[in-house]
Amino acid sequence: MGDQDLPGVLVSGLEGPHGICEDHIGDLQKHFTLVTLQEFLENNTRFGPKVQAVYIWGGKPAVTRELLQSLPSLKIIASAGAGLDHLDLKLIASCGVKVANTPQAVSSPTADMGMALLLAAARRVVEGHRLAIAPDTENFSTNWMGQEVTGATLGIIGMGSIGYKIAQRAKAFEMKILYHNRKRRKLEEEEAVGATYCESLDDLLRRSDFVLLAVSLTPQTQRLIGKRELNLMKPTAILVNVGRGLLVDQDALVQALQTGVIKGAALDVTHPEPLPRDHPLLKLENVTLTPHAGSATHQARRQMMENLVASILASLHGLPIPNEVRLNWDNSVA
Repeated sequence: MGDQDLPGVLVSGLEGPHGICEDHIGDLQKHFTLVTLQEFLENNTRFGPKVQAVYIWGGKPAVTRELLQSLPSLKIIASAGAGLDHLDLKLIASCGVKVANTPQAVSSPTADMGMALLLAAARRVVEGHRLAIAPDTENFSTNWMGQEVTGATLGIIGMGSIGYKIAQRAKAFEMKILYHNRKRRKLEEEEAVGATYCESLDDLLRRSDFVLLAVSLTPQTQRLIGKRELNLMKPTAILVNVGRGLLVDQDALVQALQTGVIKGAALDVTHPEPLPRDHPLLKLENVTLTPHAGSATHQARRQMMENLVASILASLHGLPIPNEVRLNWDNSVA
């Protein structure tokens, strides 16, 4: 606990792999009294009434019904990142609590990661690195090759802010861009990146050399890519995922990679994270894995923190909340 006159904000912790960014603590303490989850659990009768916001960093702390009921002064849950699958939005709304996230802060670095993974998988960068440093390597074969990116067809599933920024980057590589999305983009937006809308996901899968997942995880998109969808893809195709691990049936993906149904995969996200150390995905040469690092740049993480602070302060002062998450009548995100 810090300054008693500042509004209380619940955080997962101030250190360790699941704590908030240590570089941000001083900035946060200018505005808030930070209450760690451990402090709260040890004395929730003291700290519960003081907490007016929950600051979620890396998906923690988990927001449960029990937690919500023990925070009578709670006004807002401010969650870093764009994904909302870790939050029960209907439950939170039923408690009269607002939600905000940081979609703009993560879109550019995540798009960068999407292209980095695509390029790494296409040109076999990780395999090449291993070959180059292997102690028994005596020469480099002129027949060791990867896939061409320039002029290839990229199918983007999910054309929100991240997907669109990926399309902007892919245009610079002279890629042919297809996309599938819940809502079609405006014609001028399509023309700006040279993207073609595919109403049929199957059509996109059949035509694409690279399939890139940048869609949110919802009950409707869980296991969006399974055995059937993988079998529709070209045997030379590469699957890239910067969305969520549960968008893909991982057992079906392992089988597809082992049997040559598709050429390779590059994944920034899996389920669970990290994978068990004996998981078959960790043993495949045609898989590139990164540790859910799409937004992991110093600049993006600082912007995320600043966006969360702005949303919390707006909520506490009764002002319009930047990046407020609103629910439609059917409980989908507006």
